[in-house]
Amino acid sequence: MRLNEIEFNDSDPVDGYGPGFFRIAGEVWSGPILTGPRGTSSWGGYDDSAALLALADHVDVLFIGTGAEIAHLPAGLRAMLDAAGIGVEGMTSPAAARTYNVLLSEGRRVAVALLPV
Repeated sequence: MRLNEIEFNDSDPVDGYGPGFFRIAGEVWSGPILTGPRGTSSWGGYDDSAALLALADHVDVLFIGTGAEIAHLPAGLRAMLDAAGIGVEGMTSPAAARTYNVLLSEGRRVAVALLPV
């Protein structure tokens, strides 16, 4: 079996999560977070569209984790992201974190915004 070391370029992987927190590159963050090529920061949830729109020139796809349960993304938020040229996919936060890590390891231009589980 051949093992390859994964490189994550300029972005940090999601190492883990639990009730109300995420661990990004070894650091614990409480509450909603946004991570990608511009670093990791707290995120204000669906009402914080400015932080997501700032990714327009840096990512092709943004994954939004809706918490423990799948939920529809607000139509206005989806429309703003589409207009900015950012592909957006909503899914549970665990699924969003896993998908983000896989695509990040492939060198893709991705970011993830996560609501806590």
